[in-house]
Amino acid sequence: MGALVFIDESGDPGFKLDKGSSQVFVLSVVAFKDAAASKHAGDEITALMGTERVKPEWKFSKTRDVSRDVFFEAAAAWDFQCRSVVVQKDAITSHHLRTKPRRFYNYFTKMMFEHDGGLLTGAKVVLDGTGDRRFRKELVGYMRRELPKGTIKKFDFRASHKDPLVQLADVCAGAIARSYSDTRRDGAKWRNMLERSGCINDVWEFR
Repeated sequence: MGALVFIDESGDPGFKLDKGSSQVFVLSVVAFKDAAASKHAGDEITALMGTERVKPEWKFSKTRDVSRDVFFEAAAAWDFQCRSVVVQKDAITSHHLRTKPRRFYNYFTKMMFEHDGGLLTGAKVVLDGTGDRRFRKELVGYMRRELPKGTIKKFDFRASHKDPLVQLADVCAGAIARSYSDTRRDGAKWRNMLERSGCINDVWEFR
């Protein structure tokens, strides 16, 4: 049985860096080996929403520091692995990637699966389904064409506010992205918590 994989990102694929686009783009996957482990984590994430008064969903960028601490302390007991690709946009010279946000996103999603160390083979993949329908269709078609047959068993799209494990991917991506900030004293705090718990499988910096 392939892994159960949930994907989300931190930052955006835009290149108007002087007008609000993020300097760093991080795409993260969280992978569970079986349904029981994913259900346990999902149930705990939902329960934490109640105790920490988080509404309508866990998002790293909108969560209080103290609640982030609680979340990552709990995550240490969940049986998952996180892999991330980090793109520092000033290193991107390709006109194609700099001017086509959808293709930028598609390309780095593909790269994630090409450099997965075998973790994602035969995976059932769940992505945030709140984007537009055409984008989702293009992404699935691109992945089917570009990756070896059998790499991904199934795609599914779910609204992040209805799926706690897509929220987990968001929070992990946010923690990785924050670690690249040179303006915050606590920049690496939550990434370090993930690393100490053994949840980080790999962080790949695109160069």
